[in-house]
Amino acid sequence: MTFEEFKRSLSCDKPPNGLSRALIALWWDTKGEWARAHESARVDESEAGSWMHAYLHRKEGDQGNAAYWYRRAGKPVCRESLQTEWISLAAELLE
Repeated sequence: MTFEEFKRSLSCDKPPNGLSRALIALWWDTKGEWARAHESARVDESEAGSWMHAYLHRKEGDQGNAAYWYRRAGKPVCRESLQTEWISLAAELLE
């Protein structure tokens, strides 16, 4: 799936088939469904899932928890805007 296809899928009622758990989490978060996004990230034990988990906790303002998940993901704590990190997440997870 391309970045543009992912963005277009956000007009649908459910995430497209074949997405990773981390991408499903990003999809739900973008739809304003933080709890669903968090659940999807929580069950994804990969580095991508940890990064998504970090992003979600950063977004909710829990910087300490976010820092823990960035470490698990092997990523530095993000200091960019949430929108910029969203783009980075989507681009990397769609590779």
